[in-house]
Amino acid sequence: MLHADNPEPVLPGARILLVDDKPELLTSLHELVSLHGYQAEKALGGQAAMEILQEKPFDVVLLDLIMPGISGHDILDFVSREQLDCKIIVVSGDGSFSGVRHALHCGAFDFVKKPYAADELISTMETALRQCQLESENQKMELQLKESESLHRFIVNSSPDLVYMLDRNGCFTFVNDRIDTLLGFTRDDLIGKHYTELVDDDDLEVAHNTFNERRTGDRAAHNVEMRLKSRLTRRGSRFLHSQNIWVELTAEGVYSDPRERTRDNFVGTYGTARDISERREQEQVINFQAYHDLLTHLPNRALLKDRLNLGIAQARRNKRKLAVMFLDLDRFKLVNDTLGHSMGDRLLKAVANRLQSCLRRGDTLSRFGGDEFTLLLPEVRTRDDVVVIASKILDRLNSPFVIDGHELFVGASIGIAMYPEAGDTGEALIQNSDIAMYHIKGRGKNGYQFFSDEMQYKFSTRLTTERELRNGLSQGELRVYYQPQVSLSTGQITGVEALVRWQHPTRGVVEPIEFLPVAEETGLITRIDEFVQQQAFKDVAEWRRAGLGDIHVSVNLSTTQLEQDSFVERFTSSLEASGLEPSSVKLEITEHTLMQDMEVIIPKLKEMRKRGLSIAVDDFGTGYSSLSYLQQFPISTLKVDRSFVGDIRADNSDASIINAIVAMARGLNLELIAEGVENRTQLRYLRSHGCSEAQGFIFSKAVPAKEVIELLRNNSFDELILEEPENVVV
Repeated sequence: MLHADNPEPVLPGARILLVDDKPELLTSLHELVSLHGYQAEKALGGQAAMEILQEKPFDVVLLDLIMPGISGHDILDFVSREQLDCKIIVVSGDGSFSGVRHALHCGAFDFVKKPYAADELISTMETALRQCQLESENQKMELQLKESESLHRFIVNSSPDLVYMLDRNGCFTFVNDRIDTLLGFTRDDLIGKHYTELVDDDDLEVAHNTFNERRTGDRAAHNVEMRLKSRLTRRGSRFLHSQNIWVELTAEGVYSDPRERTRDNFVGTYGTARDISERREQEQVINFQAYHDLLTHLPNRALLKDRLNLGIAQARRNKRKLAVMFLDLDRFKLVNDTLGHSMGDRLLKAVANRLQSCLRRGDTLSRFGGDEFTLLLPEVRTRDDVVVIASKILDRLNSPFVIDGHELFVGASIGIAMYPEAGDTGEALIQNSDIAMYHIKGRGKNGYQFFSDEMQYKFSTRLTTERELRNGLSQGELRVYYQPQVSLSTGQITGVEALVRWQHPTRGVVEPIEFLPVAEETGLITRIDEFVQQQAFKDVAEWRRAGLGDIHVSVNLSTTQLEQDSFVERFTSSLEASGLEPSSVKLEITEHTLMQDMEVIIPKLKEMRKRGLSIAVDDFGTGYSSLSYLQQFPISTLKVDRSFVGDIRADNSDASIINAIVAMARGLNLELIAEGVENRTQLRYLRSHGCSEAQGFIFSKAVPAKEVIELLRNNSFDELILEEPENVVV
């Protein structure tokens, strides 16, 4: 129950520590404090008190002085030495003058002599608590004041502002000591002088409106930026002469009677000036970074856009032409992936330097992103002017770059869009030059191409295909078809190749040739690969469990999927989820894919072989692999490309390239599969020359899973296979 005179605690939640070496006195003191609505912690003796004070903060400590071991005086010394923020009230029987004086000298807030009157003790304690409360509120007010001052920017972060006072004529009547370190003037240099003595000549008009400020409060001048003259030598300067520094000025009128702001009462102007030179320099750096590429220091897209729009406006006004070149480096990815990003960055800077050497005055070269650059050529008369520059760029880039002993070669594919033929806006010119660049890349790279309307149609078709393909992947429009692979010794179906088809909602079944190139360009090929693989594993596992034969499935791998760091884990995880044995899966990789990045691909293929999967080289004979390269790959099968199979004719007498492939397969102890077999002549020839398996329209085209089941149930092509072979050559 609370004391009648104190129904509420002065400071709810106050942290109070009671210290005494006598348990009964400590308990009595605790009951008294609790009776008045306060929670307190007890410390029996000086040692316990010191340990508690080291762990927790307290607002008030009621401390006995005379204690064995660590006394109250020791506690006072400890609190003073550690600068603990608490009010100590000494409650002691030692009422001597020297004891009281020592306690107060050591920082005690007050002294209450034992035996104490309960009201006196509680009153003294609450006085201390009120003091704590006042100090806490004062700290909050100080914090709020600092935040307010920071928001209004009246002080600088590390040093005081220049503070000044002008009379009604604009002459200095007061400046603080900051004038010396900020501008190199003394007070005597300026007192009585007009403010124009300090202001840069170019900023006199701004200064006139600020230094003569007569308004007050919110209407007064705040944060006006101008330059002031300085006698100090700027950092890095070799000569001592007058310099300019940027300051931020605030000013307001001062009146003899604040309530009467009249012309007669106007005394002068008071204000402050803060040095913002460093900030202005930083703003210049930030502005540069906002409009320039940090690696090459070339203009970026934002600055290019501004200059391009300006160039178009001038060309339209002067009825002139301009050109935009979109330049993409060839073979840069190979350097970046092989020698690392640091070497790639250095190569980009070297390329940027060479490109700049090809420019005319007024041209703008920008880094568009990655290994792409954009070049704005204003004031061109004909295409021939642009051709000269494009040819010069290609010629300069064809010379090797030597960096850290590495001789590096890069080319460039350049798309060109002319104003106004290829577009009358900056966005259209950049887009159309990009389209032209992709056109030259598709024709073999390292050249230039002007944009034409036909390219726009192809590009629009590609964008439509990409958009619909993305939607088709989300809507489940892709289907997996299977083409049987038949043993040429038994006529039995030994496996199937999983192939993708697109069941378009309006176009019907779309063949891969129409959408896979777009999928490869956009990175969608990995999603397609994984979808086909998962569905194929599931289907073949079900067919094997249904007793339809111990068939294997061949799935295609793209370069993009193989280059994924997590490829092996993702692929084997999908296979395990289907329940299909790894020995029932054959990976088909094109010869081109194998040769692209052998250092990355070979270790992954070897790991797949360790896990029990077979690997076949698809379209063999169309690439550039040699026998020495083939021996490095962990492959088990060569797949003869359909173009060679199509060359087999009954009336030819010359030796076939297939003979060489057959001999190579035998020498390397590899299986041989032929694709694209369409007639009996081709079939007989392949069988007679030792080809183990074949697939093609003579057996079946690629069909949906339901039709594959029927083929497996009637699993026999022996009538085709077991016919007597004829003497067939190519």
